[in-house]
Amino acid sequence: MLVLSRQRDETIMIGDAIELTVVDIRGDKVRIGIEAPPNIPVHRKEVYEAIRRENEQAVRFDEDALCGLTPPCADNTAERASKLDATATPLRRETA
Repeated sequence: MLVLSRQRDETIMIGDAIELTVVDIRGDKVRIGIEAPPNIPVHRKEVYEAIRRENEQAVRFDEDALCGLTPPCADNTAERASKLDATATPLRRETA
């Protein structure tokens, strides 16, 4: 970890595109201004961690729940096919 000392209104550059500026110092709190390109998300760490956890939960899935949302699983495919055949409406050919 790089540790730098800065006073009010002094800036730190990260690469060519990110500027961190010490805006204010009050007691044991430091206010930091951040300028970054719009494609770089900037969050407090606790917000970043909450977003990361929610994203991880969103990509997990329950196979049983997924199976209930899709056509029945492969174990009864033949049974489904025979039911579909029995209920199918025959195609009619038009004759001129």
